[in-house]
This record gives sequence, structure tokens and C-alpha cells, in this order.
Amino acid sequence: MKKLTILFAFLLTTHLFSQELTGIELLDKTIQYHDPNGNWETFNGTLFVTMQTPKNPKRDSEIKINLPEEYFYVKASRGENTTEYTIDKGKCKISFNGQENPSEEVLEEHKLNCNRANLYKNYYTYLYGLPMKLKDNGTIIHDKVERKTFKGKEYLVLKVTYDKKVGSDAWYFYFNPKTYAMEVYQFFKETPTSGEYILLSDEITINGIKMPKNRAWYYNKDNGYLGTDFLTNK
Repeated sequence: MKKLTILFAFLLTTHLFSQELTGIELLDKTIQYHDPNGNWETFNGTLFVTMQTPKNPKRDSEIKINLPEEYFYVKASRGENTTEYTIDKGKCKISFNGQENPSEEVLEEHKLNCNRANLYKNYYTYLYGLPMKLKDNGTIIHDKVERKTFKGKEYLVLKVTYDKKVGSDAWYFYFNPKTYAMEVYQFFKETPTSGEYILLSDEITINGIKMPKNRAWYYNKDNGYLGTDFLTNK
């Protein structure tokens, strides 16, 4: 009976704490967990990501991010083709299978363009910069922190939306209530069944930042599996 009383008191205290914790306070705690020394703002490093998807060859990517120098580079190899995108202080360069100036025909055939280069830049710096990127301008951190159960595990959940000029998706970030580690995130578009959720597992420390090692992607509507990204620093 005594053990049950202690357990009940602990659960009640934790529940009350989650109600008192604001969205900004939760964000600060998870950033303290993932980036305790504030290294993201001056991040200069290389990520190696292998993407595995059903019925497709794997894609191996080498990604260089140098935030102080405004430099981004990604080299992606799938099957026989290798694509390289470089953005250096806003200037874009494209290479395909070692050819630095691909013809217009090659660019069109393989859908290579600077818009896609910027898409990759924003994609990788956002996902691998989380949760620190939630401090960016245009990000709206909702004040209420909820406690939810997802896939049988309890989390503190932070809702994030964006200014219209930034984006229209609604994001939910799921944090371990004991460590504040980011373990799941989920986004929705126009309808409650749209969008995807991403399960994070294991961690790897790169430049002093704890990053999720594995990211498994699923559809919200039917739990359909999309693929998994595996991160290493070689």
C-alpha cells in the first residue's frame, strides 16, 4: 500500500509539473539536453546519412553544413548516379556524375535545379538542427504543454506553428518527460489524417550536439511506412 501511495504521489506531481511547464520552458529544457553548450549556432560539420525506403535502392548522402560561413553541400549517390549541390553564401552550383556544368538536357532529365538545392539545404538544416531550430524567427511556440501517450509511451508534447510566410503545417514534438530528449515529431497539413510522424531512436553526438541516429517515417493516415534515415559521422 505504501508503494502505491508513493507511486500515486509521484505521478500526480509529474502531471502537475507538466501542466505548469510552458511551451518555451519545455523548449529550453530540450535544447539544454540536446545542445548543452550552444554549439548549433556555430555548427560546422559533416553528416553521413543513408536513406532506406521500400522497393528502392538506398541513397547515401554526405552533407556539409557550415552555418557561420553560410555554406551547404550535399553529395547524394543512388544506384549509378551521384548528384552534388553546393550553396555558398547564396550562390548555387550543381554537379552530376562528376560533371560540374551539366547540360540543360541532363538538368531537365534528372530534375536538377537550384530550387531543389535550397530545398535540401532547408530540409537538412531544419531536421538535424532540431530542436534548436525552433528558436528561429517565424516559429510560434504554443504555450500549453500537453501530456500524451503515443505508441504506448507517455510524452510531453509541444505544439509548433509558423508565420504564414514561413509555413502552414502544424508540428507536434514529443519529449521524454524525464530527460526532455526529443523522441518523436509529427506534422499535419490541411486535414487531421494528412502529414507524417517520425520515430527517433538512438543518439549520436556530433560537434557536442546529441542528434537522433535513426529517423523512421510513417504516414499519419494509415501508419504506412515510408523509410528510415540512418545518421553516422564516420
